[in-house]
Amino acid sequence: MSKVTGRSRAERRIRWIGAGIVLVGVAAAGVVYAVNRDESTTTARVVTVVADKGDVTLDVATTGTVEPAITRSLSFAAGGTVAAIAVRAGNKVEQGDELATLDDADATEKVSDAATKLAEAQDRLATAETNAAAATASATACAAATRTGGGGAPVAAAGSATPCATQGFPDTGNDQVLSAEQAVNNAEVNLAEAEEALDGTVIKAPIAGTVVSISGSIGDKVNSGSAFIGLADTYDMQVSADFPEADAGSLAKGQTGTVTLADSDETYEASVVQVDPVGTSDGTLVRYGVLLSFTDAPSDLLVGQSAQVQVRTGEASGVLRVPSTAVHDVAGESGTVMVDSGSEPAERTVTVGLRGDQYTEITDGLSEGEQVVRSW
Repeated sequence: MSKVTGRSRAERRIRWIGAGIVLVGVAAAGVVYAVNRDESTTTARVVTVVADKGDVTLDVATTGTVEPAITRSLSFAAGGTVAAIAVRAGNKVEQGDELATLDDADATEKVSDAATKLAEAQDRLATAETNAAAATASATACAAATRTGGGGAPVAAAGSATPCATQGFPDTGNDQVLSAEQAVNNAEVNLAEAEEALDGTVIKAPIAGTVVSISGSIGDKVNSGSAFIGLADTYDMQVSADFPEADAGSLAKGQTGTVTLADSDETYEASVVQVDPVGTSDGTLVRYGVLLSFTDAPSDLLVGQSAQVQVRTGEASGVLRVPSTAVHDVAGESGTVMVDSGSEPAERTVTVGLRGDQYTEITDGLSEGEQVVRSW
């Protein structure tokens, strides 16, 4: 092989390499150009929406807990030893059902004693009335057989100095019938109290509901009036929820909402029945308690069941609206939108009404059908 031939091959190799480098450079430049062109096109593209008429709604949400509307703390009306407990927590009961009893031996004996004393007092009253009637008859007969002396006092007919007895008062003039009647009244009161104490050894359900707590067991000593059984009216359930103060200011009695129970996708209509006037603080956030009542409560609600709560605090129907993301620089009732009239989009000041979760009401400065930039 000659030196000329070898040199030629080397030169051709160099030319081919150079050509390859040029081609790579051209391709890279094309890619850069294409990317820049696409970025320029993307940057220039805007998404517009039409200002239309419809509904604007505003909701606030939090978590809550299902609880009974009414909870009763039941106690024995007498003190004593617990003899029987007929229920346990979770049992459903009907009004009038017997829930627990005390050992009533002492109370029963007191009722028996009081009844005996009442019978004795009634016997004494009957005797007093009999004696009074006899004394009255005797005095009347004596008076009929006497003559009246100068002083007018009746005396014995045979000239005896012994005066006739005053009618109805054969002894010293005390009213024995009145005393006996008072004794009967006192005995009746004592019997009523003893019977009430006997009744107090039994706790009965004042309403239909569910037993939620029992504060004792058989054999325990309890005092009169001490809470022993907690009974909840689970046929009238509600939801208790705490809202942060930023939302609480817009909450009011009568507002409608929805409740979604834990582990369920079904929602139930509800309404606000109470908003606490005073909030509670955990050190970082102030919350206000709110109670919601079910419009039609499901039958399988559980006390303490968690739920998602949503309350509608604002609503405007058939108003001019745009997506809330299209409104910027809101201050009071003023805001700014970007109107696309076919050329370059331009900012425009508008008057806003209700600012909802998805849409914002426009009350002035924009007409139905105009195009606005959805987000800018």
